[in-house]
Amino acid sequence: MFGGIIVNDTRGGVLSPWLQRRRLEMGPAYLRGRVLDYGCGDGQLAATCQPNAYLGIDVSLRALDQARAAHPGFRFATSVSGRERFDTVAAFAFIEHVADPGGWLARFASLLAPDGRIVLTTPHPSLEWAHTLGARMGLFSWDAHQEHQELLDRTRLYELASDAGLVVEAYRRFLFGANQLVVLRRAGEPHLSKAA
Repeated sequence: MFGGIIVNDTRGGVLSPWLQRRRLEMGPAYLRGRVLDYGCGDGQLAATCQPNAYLGIDVSLRALDQARAAHPGFRFATSVSGRERFDTVAAFAFIEHVADPGGWLARFASLLAPDGRIVLTTPHPSLEWAHTLGARMGLFSWDAHQEHQELLDRTRLYELASDAGLVVEAYRRFLFGANQLVVLRRAGEPHLSKAA
């Protein structure tokens, strides 16, 4: 069974819900097939998926209750079986909150179906000062800011991907360069010609 940590907590920051929406807007072009939404929070990504092809994972029971109320017919849980396989593993604003990001990438890779993709968003470390200032001013969640373990730049993301047997298929910065979108696939699998 895969456990989790609390992420995507938008409480405490005036702009946190707006930031979460911007991150979520980046992903749907890359989602396909059966989707695992890891660190799903209140399940906002579910609105872009089919109920029978979605599983949202979070350890916050409060967030899962909100997700179930907002998205009846979708599946939400606190963990996922290592036997399940997904065409897309989405982890938005998650990887910066864990102590072993490379280990998590390997875990996500183990849940991929053939030709599956991992889709991540994560803050870029070059603008950590802006995030810190915004959190101190109450614009962003101070708790989420304090929970950051490691902010990963492009070079570090590529290194961790390689160590986990993954390659970067797409990389893009957004929100004025403050955030990154990364799409990963297993090394040796074909590159998709376009987002599905």
